[in-house]
Formats: sequence, C-alpha cells, structure tokens
Amino acid sequence: MTRPASTKRRSLLGFLAAGTICAAALPYTAVSAHAAGQGDTGEAIIHADEHPENWLTYGRNYMEQRYSPLDEINRSNVGHLKLAWYFNLDSNRGQEGTPLVVDGIMYATTNWSKMKALDAATGKLIWEYDPKVPGNIADKGCCDTVNRGAGYWNGKVFFGTFDGRMVALDAKTGKKVWEVNTIPPEASLGKQRSYTVDGGVRVVKGLVLIGNGGAEFGARGFVSAFDAETGKLKWRFYTVPNNKNEPDHAASDNILMTKAYRTWSPTGAWVRQGGGGTVWDSIVYDPVADLVYLGVGNGSPWNYKYRSDGIGNNLFLGSIVALKPETGEYVWHFQETPMDQWDYTSVQQIMTLDMPVNGEMRHVIVHAPKNGFLYVLDAKTGEFISGKNYTYENWASGLDPLTGRPIFKPEGLWTLNGNFWYGIPGPLGAHNFMAMAYSPKTHLIYLPAHQIPFGYKNQVGGFKPHPDSWNLGLDMTKNGLPDTPEARTAYMKDLHGELLAWDPVKMETVWKIDHKGPWNGGVLATGGDLLFQGLANGEFHAYDATNGTDLYKFNAQSGIIAPPITYSVNGKQYVAVEVGWGGIYPISMGGMGRTSGWTVNHSYIAVFSLDGKSQLPSMNELGFLPVKPPAQYDSKVVDNGYFQYQTYCQTCHGDNAEGAGVLPDLRWSGSIRHQDAFYNVVGRGALTAYGMDRFDSSMKPDEIEAIRQFLIKRANETYQREVDARKNDKGVPENPTLGITPQ
Repeated sequence: MTRPASTKRRSLLGFLAAGTICAAALPYTAVSAHAAGQGDTGEAIIHADEHPENWLTYGRNYMEQRYSPLDEINRSNVGHLKLAWYFNLDSNRGQEGTPLVVDGIMYATTNWSKMKALDAATGKLIWEYDPKVPGNIADKGCCDTVNRGAGYWNGKVFFGTFDGRMVALDAKTGKKVWEVNTIPPEASLGKQRSYTVDGGVRVVKGLVLIGNGGAEFGARGFVSAFDAETGKLKWRFYTVPNNKNEPDHAASDNILMTKAYRTWSPTGAWVRQGGGGTVWDSIVYDPVADLVYLGVGNGSPWNYKYRSDGIGNNLFLGSIVALKPETGEYVWHFQETPMDQWDYTSVQQIMTLDMPVNGEMRHVIVHAPKNGFLYVLDAKTGEFISGKNYTYENWASGLDPLTGRPIFKPEGLWTLNGNFWYGIPGPLGAHNFMAMAYSPKTHLIYLPAHQIPFGYKNQVGGFKPHPDSWNLGLDMTKNGLPDTPEARTAYMKDLHGELLAWDPVKMETVWKIDHKGPWNGGVLATGGDLLFQGLANGEFHAYDATNGTDLYKFNAQSGIIAPPITYSVNGKQYVAVEVGWGGIYPISMGGMGRTSGWTVNHSYIAVFSLDGKSQLPSMNELGFLPVKPPAQYDSKVVDNGYFQYQTYCQTCHGDNAEGAGVLPDLRWSGSIRHQDAFYNVVGRGALTAYGMDRFDSSMKPDEIEAIRQFLIKRANETYQREVDARKNDKGVPENPTLGITPQ
C-alpha cells in the first residue's frame, strides 16, 4: 500500500536545517532560482513538494498553481470527509483570504485586515493581531474591507491593511516587528484620491511586495518592495505615467517617460484622476525566469473617451508587466486589453507552468483576466503564444494570431460610439479574484468563470467627478439593464457561473460544471485527483479532477468566495477554507446577487479531515428582515434621491436599494423613519466606527433627505414581496427589480 504523500516529507525546519539540495538534483523549475541565491524561505517555497505539509505562500509555490501532492484524501474516500474544526470570525463581511500553514501553525488574514495564528490541527487560537483600521476607510475602497492573505519569510508574517499599511509580525508571538505606510505622500495629492490595500502579500528574495486598489476613486497604480527585515523601501514601480511626464525617482521612470506617456492624451481626465492601473491582486515571482510579474488593473476613470480623449492604448492598463525582482527594473510587458473602457483588469491570478508548444517544452504564463480570453505567453520574453476566449464575450471577435491584440467589435467601443451597450462580460469580468488551479496529473487548468452582464453608457454631460463616490464616467442609473420587463428577464437568464476544466495545449474546455449562479469560490487541486471549491449558495464541494463528478458536499450555511488550501499535521491531511461571501457582486448588485445564489452571510474558518468530529451550530438564515415602512414619502424628490443613492450608496448597500445580505439593507433600517436620525448616520457619521462614513461634505442636507424618501418608496414597493419570499427556504424574492429608474 502506498503511504500518503504527507508521511514521506520533511518539515520546513528540517528542510532548512538540512541545507540546500544539490543543484544537479533540482527539477527544471528550481534550477534558476537556486542559482539566483534564494534565502531560507525562498528555497523552501521553490521546493514546496519536499514538504507538502506546509502552505508557505499564496499559491503554495511560486508557480501559483494551487496544487498540492497530498493524497491521503482522495477520490475513493473523500465522501467520508467531515468537519474537523471551525473558528468563528468577528465580522460577517466577505472573507477572501488564503491562509498560510507553517509547521502546524495557520496564519489567516480576515476582513478588516486582522490576523489570526491558530493551531492548524485543533483550531486553538495562539495569538491575534488587530491593526485597528479606521471604520471610515470602508467606503474608500470599491469592494468591501477584505484581505486576501499574508506573506511568510524567515520567522515573520506580513500583511497589508485596508488603510494602506504593511505590518510585519513575529510569527511565534504576534508582536509587531515593523510597520510602514505603503502609500507615498505624493500619491495622495488631489481632492479625490483614495488608496486601499486588500491583496495577498508576496515575499521574494527578502523583499515584501504589495500593490494597492482605488482606481474607482481616483488613483495611480504602483507596486512597492520593502526589505523584509527592516521595512525600508527598496524600490517602487508605477504602472501608469504621471500627468507631467516627470521623474518619480522610481524604478519605472525610464519606461514610463519614454514609452508609456505617449500612449495617453495629455488633456484627458486621467490627468486629475490618476489614471488607475492599480495592482490590487496578482504579483508573482517566477524563479525560472527570475522575474516578477505584475497584473495591472483598469483605468481611472473607466470611461476611455473621458479618461484619455479616446486616444492611445493607455499603457500599462490591462497588462502583465515583468520586472527584475532586486531593482524593479522594467523587462517586458504584454497588454491584454488596450484602450480599456470595460474595467477588464489583468490583475487576476498569474500562473506559470511547463507545457508543450508545437512539440517543444516551454515555460509559460497562463492567464485568464476579466476580458474573457485565456492567454499563453512565454514567461521569459512575454511573447504571445496563443489565446482564446474561455467563455462567451461580445466585445471582441477574437485575438490577432500574431500579436494577441483583441479584434474589437465596433459596438463594444461604447465610449466612442456613445451608445448604450449591453456588455458580456461586464466589469466583474468572466473571471475575477477567485483563484484557479492546475493539476500536473491531469494537465488541466480549473477555472472558476462566470457571466455577469452590465449596461454601459456614457455619463451625461461629460465627466463630473463626485467626492466620496465612485467616479467612472458612466451613467450609474443605467447600472445593469434597460427598463423593460423583457430586458430584465433576459438579464436573469444571462447570469450564471461555472467551473471549467481547460486544456492549455489544445486551448479548449474538456468538461465543465454549471453552478447556475455566479460569484463562486476559488479552486484547489490535489494529488488525490480532487478539486475543492466553495459556492455562493453555501455549499462546499469536492469534485473528481478527471471528469468533474461531484463526490462530496458540505452545507457551510454561508456563501464561500475564498480559495481552499490543504496541509497536514502529524501525517494527517486537512482541507481548509475561509467562509463568508463577499466582494463587490453581493454588496453592490443587491437583488441580482440574491437571485443568483444568495444566502445569509456568516464568517468562519472551516477545516475538514477524514476523521473530523466537529459540527456547525444552526445559523440564522433570515438575514435583514423586512419591517413595515412608513406609508408616506415625498414623490417630488424620490427621483433625485435615486440619483444620489446610486452615486453614493449603491456600491455598498445594493443597486436600487436592494441589499444582498452582507451589508445592511437600508429599506429596513430604523433610521429611515426619522429625518434627524437618518441625517445623523449619513450626514454626521454616527456609525463611522462600524464602516459607515459621513457624507455632509459631499451632499447637502436636502440631498440626504431625498435619499431617505427614495428608500421609503422602495421599501413600500418591495415590502410585501420580501415578506412573501420568506416562505421559501432561501428567502429569495421571486422577481426582484434590478437597476430600474423609479417611476
């Protein structure tokens, strides 16, 4: 009988004590890195398969394949999987983190940028750290106060905070070693700039790498590298030029000033809005090419006509950019979405693998960004090898076979033709931050994809930025679909999610699983020929990696968006996942989010094993209960209230005032019953400590009152429907109204 892989391996401490393995014995993927002189943890990450009991970095190894050779849990016995332990978290907001496991200790980052160190076998809390992110920071970011994970290096753990700091803690004690502000003072100049950090940390050659978010609020993207021992800034690379084409005294100066700046109009809105290009997720080190890859985001504002006068490719938006890790020096780039006007970011997980190309083994990047195309690039040079749409899209007819540049459809260039456009994918992409996986056993990529259309239309009257609000250059009152019953019905039919098993050599889907609703969790692949994934409907599944057969289902009583991991302690394999539905879709799309898999949100860490004996308590499934609203409202101001709500409120509390169970549903808030109470919350910031900022500097009192009147109107329109909906098992309304201008 073959022993499980976990019983054959050494611990991290044992690996490091044993010294470096002879270079002649290294596999192809490790040779270059060994020669490059990695530190202790770097060597351990490169040789991750030598100690699969650990999960040392975001994607387990530098290739970011999210594959573990552990096979104690496999196709033959996964049906017996049980809950081993769970750990309740102190916020029922979204959880997107990838926990790390180092020699039996789990390090998990959670919402509000908190860190927990847990006994990975029992769930016992060892220490915790709260960086005390101010509550009013919550509305400075687009997509909830989430955190995707920590970095580990030589006895320290590192994590970013939502308000822009990088914190280094002693891994044993949780005591702070150092802390720095990752946002340079000059980046925050201007009235409407907002920077947040929610991405997973990567540590490379003793440097801690982090990017930022904020393009929706007026931001300029950059990535910073800090010394892991001291926190000293070593280099910074800006992803878009500054508005004067002057030196930033950064690693990016030469390439931005000589090449990127000329791809922007010198008079567009980007000059005051920062340009965007934030690197809010994928930063990957490739030890084979000895390069760092940055996944660069969308423009600021989104609208290409307003952002850059409809001129230029706008480098490096929608691109992968390769840098030298020690210095941040530019090496190459590949732009996947030139002229971005759809929020088609390229920040999605960058993965490397070795695969045959025309009969020759090549070391490649595979990437599935938001735009719906999967790309294969040469990892060392950025050369385009192949690309194909992995799901339906209607903005391009394909990719140029030589350059990989998209072949635009005229109707998809909505900012230039000035028409309303029903785009698939919409700004949530065909793939978002939900991690994909690759199995070297099946040679397949497992990609969580979804279809969430969107209605794009130019902002009426030109670009007019609002303080404390998203500034996209779009008409936000057309957020989703035109106001017809037929369009609403068609939209609901278009919403779906799926798990694709993709062959990167043949560039085709081998099999897929239809999840019905979109916005499902990331994927883990294992040596037991298994795939693990959590779903928006509150289920956690194990599938056969060879054919997609559903082998195991667990009722998590809450939607899952985070990717699972696996590890072992004392030879026993565990599978872990952070539970808690989150991100922009459930908080901003309101009724749409609920209809496509909504469940009441609960946040905890769930850990499974074959001999688990734990059990979840029964959790609340009712959510924010409808309360009969005041009968009267001022019909003369509700249209203005709708405009103000869509401008300042909908991205957190749901489109057209329909919440989705993560953040409060304002229709049922007690504050809407009293003008003073509502103004105290919205205007004066009575709930700032809980994440609700004040808006008295952005809106006049009569505008805030108009929002209250609009909320009362919407509560009256939907109250009976919501009460009736509680009769079904999910509490999902039968026919929610979606993004419809009030009549």
